[in-house]
Amino acid sequence: MNKFIISGRLCADPEIRYTQNGTLVVTFDFAVNRRFKREGDPDADFFRCSAFGKTAEVFQKCSITKGTKLILEGEVRNNNYTDKEGVKHYSVQVVVSSIEFCESKAADQNSQEAAPAYAPNNTGYNAAVTAAHAFPPAPQYSQESIGYDGFEEYQSDEGLPF
Repeated sequence: MNKFIISGRLCADPEIRYTQNGTLVVTFDFAVNRRFKREGDPDADFFRCSAFGKTAEVFQKCSITKGTKLILEGEVRNNNYTDKEGVKHYSVQVVVSSIEFCESKAADQNSQEAAPAYAPNNTGYNAAVTAAHAFPPAPQYSQESIGYDGFEEYQSDEGLPF
């Protein structure tokens, strides 16, 4: 099974074009914040995505632009090839089959005003991720704070309850 579900933001306005047979194609770069990161690791991962046909029409009709927060569902495809010099090139692309909006239009417009700039460079992507776009820290609970030691004693003359 090849199923890929991610939540993030568009890095730039999507590129809209048509194939030779008239099929609508939308391509875009998508930034996904990392929930956990080690020192020195990037704050986000970037994926090259494409949508075709009816899914691509949603991008066109809804005027989806840079900074829009979406949940994408699709599949991952390898776009590996060997060039004329015999050098193997590796790349991965997400082919989007459905999208879901994560914010209202007003919230989306406000986030675009404060959205960080994502710009490709020679070594990949350079992400300027602000605190507004980072995942909030996970709440920290201790056994004492929730008053629970993790186990409960079960006693019954009838045996186990299942």
